[in-house]
Amino acid sequence: MSRTIGYVAAGGRSVRMGRDKALVPWEGTTLLDHALARLRAVCADVRILCGPAPRYGDRGALQVLDRVADAGPLGGLEAALADAGGRPLLLLGVDLPFVTARLLETLGAFLVGSDAAVPVVAGRAEPLCAAYGPGCLEAVRARLAGGERRMTSFWPDVSVREVRDAELAGLGDPALLFRNLNTPEDLEGPRSPSRDKRPRNP
Repeated sequence: MSRTIGYVAAGGRSVRMGRDKALVPWEGTTLLDHALARLRAVCADVRILCGPAPRYGDRGALQVLDRVADAGPLGGLEAALADAGGRPLLLLGVDLPFVTARLLETLGAFLVGSDAAVPVVAGRAEPLCAAYGPGCLEAVRARLAGGERRMTSFWPDVSVREVRDAELAGLGDPALLFRNLNTPEDLEGPRSPSRDKRPRNP
């Protein structure tokens, strides 16, 4: 996956967390550093979607700013697709600490032949842990121009490979893999250690 660029989605306002979610301590580091490490295990080039203003410049990763104001995660995806310059990308939300490098690599492989590869667990899409190709850019832009903000709004306009529960089962418990951390109470939940033993880039 040497051509694939990894992007950590860290541009949210963290309103429900009450503090910058990206900087929340996690297993001896922060949620942001944890996300960067997992993407670096599978992508040579990893960048941070930091929202409307530069943030996290001390992380050794290029910062990518939103190009559409107040567009939420869909605006972040547009910024990533534009920044990628025609290369495929992996997107990982900063609040998804249980996603493994192996899962990210698998999603990248599923992207072949499709415009996007997105996990769908118990009927619920997980578009902030997904692989996207350049064919999504114009579809995303069109939806943003029409006032859409849903991450799945552009799906009818592209080819989406939905990665279902059975295909994810060998990668871990889907209920845990996609457990996201939005509130202080979420931080009190289970912290099962990742079973992903692959070496990670320094």
